[in-house]
Amino acid sequence: MPMNSVNTNVGAMVALQNLNMTNTDLATTQSRINTGLKIASAKDNGAIWAIAQNQRATSGSLNAVKESLSRGQSTVDVAMAAGESISDLLLQMKQKALAASDTTLDTNSRIALNDDFTSLRDQIQKAVDNAEFNGANMIKATASAPSTVMALANADGTQLITVAAQDLSLGSTALSGIAATSSIGSQVLAASMIDTVNSAIIAVSSALSKLGTGSRSLASHLTFVGKLQDTLDAGVGNLVDADLAKESAKLQALQTKQQLGIQALNIANQSSGTLMSLFR
Repeated sequence: MPMNSVNTNVGAMVALQNLNMTNTDLATTQSRINTGLKIASAKDNGAIWAIAQNQRATSGSLNAVKESLSRGQSTVDVAMAAGESISDLLLQMKQKALAASDTTLDTNSRIALNDDFTSLRDQIQKAVDNAEFNGANMIKATASAPSTVMALANADGTQLITVAAQDLSLGSTALSGIAATSSIGSQVLAASMIDTVNSAIIAVSSALSKLGTGSRSLASHLTFVGKLQDTLDAGVGNLVDADLAKESAKLQALQTKQQLGIQALNIANQSSGTLMSLFR
């Protein structure tokens, strides 16, 4: 039989313990609703928080990878645009050389064709000089070599996607025989220039093919990295995000439980007051 005492109120202690537990659960639920996270810090669940934090680091690093790939793709695309212009110029130069190889041309016509040829020749070098993006030029020879694109491929920086540079400057391997002083001022020069320009057209087409393949590789990997990052972010969300619909329903239940706990504590505190009736 329970003892009636004013010193020890067992009912009040039990009611207070239950109320404290309810208040703790209520604070946790409110925190989850406020932050949207069921694991907001290491004290919530150290192991899961550490896993999520590592995945966040990887996802954040992939932003740098995407920037590197985008920068590399832009550099290659600028080089390709210039290369295509050079290819078009070579086609026009071949027409001028072929026309100038005609032995029946008079002097004025030959001079006019040569002027057109040299103008097209100079435009090639201008296209090469201006094919620069972010300080890199993939088709112009520098003191050492044209700029080869080496874009980051993973979050650790241990893998790279490389797109080799293609020197399309006048006098380069691709345009051998077409120098800064090349001309078609005579029938002999014009005839020999036809084969030279043909070889240059083939070489430039090959270079453009390599640049195009490199650009596709960068674009494809950029798409993959974007999907990988989305998957990592979704995985982190699965680990730490709170189910707000569930937490909202739980919040209402805990608030009701809290009110009942307060009432139970009040009843338990009033029980000792009944002892006073025994002394009247």
